Amino acid sequence: MQNELDPTDWENCYREGTTPWEKGEAAPPLLEFLARDGLELHGRIFVPGCGFGHDVRALASASPAAEVIGLDISSSAISGAENYGKLGNERYLLGDLFRLPPELTGTCDYVFEHTCLSALPPALRPDYVDAFHRALKPAGQVLAIFFLTPWDDGETPEPPPYGVSREELDTMFAGKFALIEEWEPARQYPGREGRELMRLLRRL
Repeated sequence: MQNELDPTDWENCYREGTTPWEKGEAAPPLLEFLARDGLELHGRIFVPGCGFGHDVRALASASPAAEVIGLDISSSAISGAENYGKLGNERYLLGDLFRLPPELTGTCDYVFEHTCLSALPPALRPDYVDAFHRALKPAGQVLAIFFLTPWDDGETPEPPPYGVSREELDTMFAGKFALIEEWEPARQYPGREGRELMRLLRRL
């Protein structure tokens, strides 16, 4: 179901192949994070706006004991994700982040965010944070890759993303999440150098 505040027809984007965010691989900052000290996540990991599921599969491969659930509003994205071979305990759901399926409400240990916030109009940011809060168990965590000022003056952005600053992130998550850690990833997609920030947050 299309959100009235989000004018993008995501299903049409996937049908027409107008998906500049689709890189054909998992996000380099995520792979860097998963490689740290042989890190393995546990429990249920929720990936909103999963697209073709590259990040879902990376998480499932690195954490065999975890259940990784990708959610997307586009049926074509979900079909594309399901066409890839499984790498662990991952699966995909067709649905809307702002109308969470009951099985994702209060049941998740982690939310992994990548390109979801940058795809949404700023008016939806309070609902976005609330959706993460509702999805997570008490003290659950958000692992996120955020775009900071993704386009320079004079550049023509490809949709998405919408920019965000550290100060805006602090305000958005205040009162519902506590910041555990923040860092700039060494591994990034070409052209995004210095434009990505990773944060680990805990649900309050």
